[in-house]
Amino acid sequence: MRIIAGIWRGRPIEAPPGRETRPTSDRAREGQFSMLNSRLGGFEDLQVADLFAGTGALGLEALSRGAAFCTFVEKERAALDILRRNIARLDAGERADVRAQSVEHVLPPPRPLDLVLMDPPYRTGLAQAALDRIAAPGWLAAGAWISVELSGEDIAVPDSLSLEAERRFGKARILLLRAGPGAAQPG
Repeated sequence: MRIIAGIWRGRPIEAPPGRETRPTSDRAREGQFSMLNSRLGGFEDLQVADLFAGTGALGLEALSRGAAFCTFVEKERAALDILRRNIARLDAGERADVRAQSVEHVLPPPRPLDLVLMDPPYRTGLAQAALDRIAAPGWLAAGAWISVELSGEDIAVPDSLSLEAERRFGKARILLLRAGPGAAQPG
């Protein structure tokens, strides 16, 4: 695995052996970031979260492209060790916060997010649970983007979000959702 674009372009990142962690393929990640870049106009100064972070490939890609800060959320011990090594290898520690916990229980970030990247385990219901959680007030900045990677399952898009795009990359299906104007207001 490697970083596709930005200041760390071409730099390798470590992926764990086995099937416990399923990193987004380079092809799907490249397509996903192309879709996001065309809508965002760039990643500069964004507040980002990488939920179900695994290796951190998605959040590190956003940081490489200019995001200001990324909160990584991962609960699996082996993945956490690799995530921390990848952050250290790229000297990204000052722009990263690693939360060793499940996404379903993570507290909202100190600042509303501009971009949420989610690659949950396929067919577990965790995509829906995480989406419902981050759709709550306080999580997302007005107009924030959410990228969700799924396989065969469907999700119900919360009322505060709208489905803006959907693309397939092999088995991966990427959904881009957008938060409405009142997203960051307290409930």
